[in-house]
Amino acid sequence: MSETLKITNLHVSVAGKEILCGVDLTIRRGETHALMGPNGSGKSTLGFAILGHPGYEVTQGSITLDGVDLLELSPDERARQGIFMAFQRPMAIPGVKMADLLRHATTNVRQPERREGEELIPMREFRKELRGKMEQLKMDVEFARRYVNDGFSGGEMKRAEILQLAMLQPKFAILDETDSGLDADAVRLASQSIAEIRGGEMGILIITHHERLLEHNAPDITHVMLGGRIVEEGGPELAVELHKHGFDAIRARHPEAAAAERKLAADEKAETAMT
Repeated sequence: MSETLKITNLHVSVAGKEILCGVDLTIRRGETHALMGPNGSGKSTLGFAILGHPGYEVTQGSITLDGVDLLELSPDERARQGIFMAFQRPMAIPGVKMADLLRHATTNVRQPERREGEELIPMREFRKELRGKMEQLKMDVEFARRYVNDGFSGGEMKRAEILQLAMLQPKFAILDETDSGLDADAVRLASQSIAEIRGGEMGILIITHHERLLEHNAPDITHVMLGGRIVEEGGPELAVELHKHGFDAIRARHPEAAAAERKLAADEKAETAMT
C-alpha cells in the first residue's frame, strides 16, 4: 500500500485570524497534485501548516503521514519523516555554503536517529552524489561553493531549492510557487528539472497560479482553493482552464467561498491602513 499524506478538516489561524476553514486533501507517494487559487486564498498557508511553521496555528483537524500525527512533531522531525518544502521566497544564509548545508541536511534526513556530533555522510561519497545530481540538473559545480541564496537571482534561488529536493529525495514535497518571479524559459527549465529528479516515488503538491510549471508534471489531481477552502477538483485540464480564464467562474460557482475571500482581503486592507 502506498504511503499517504492525509489532511483532514484542517483549520489554521495566523495572528488569531482563521485562514484555512476545513481543508481535506490526500496525497499518495508517486502522485502529483496541483493546488491553484487567487492570491490570499490560503495556498501557502496550507504548505506552512504541513511543514509546522510556528506562526501558523492549527485549531482543528489533523495532518498525518501513514498514520503518524505530524502535528505532534517539530519541523525538523517532520523533515525526517519525509516532508520537504521549497519556499516561494527562500532566505539567504551568508557564510554557509550550499554544499555544507546539503551535506548536513542529507545526513540528518537519511540518518534520523543521528545525534549531534556524530559523523556526517563521508565526504567522498557525498561529493560524488552531489556532482551527479548537479550534472543531471545541468548546474555548474561552482554553484555548490556559493553561500546559500546570498546574492542569488530569483532563478538561482529556485534552482537551489530543486537541488535540495534532488539530494534529500523526500517522500512528499510541497513546492510553493516555484515559478514565482521567473521568466518563461526559467519556468520551463524548473518544470523539466522537477520531472527529471522526482521519478515515480515522490508525492508532490505544486502550489501555483499558472499551469506552466505543470508542463512536465501533469497533475493527477488539480485542486482549486478559494476563501480558505478547496472548492473544486479535477484533472490537468482544470489547470489549463484556470490559466486561460482565471478564477471568476470559480467565484461564481462558489459564492460563499468568494465572500470569505473578499472579507479576508478587506480585513488585510484595513489592518494595513492602521499600521
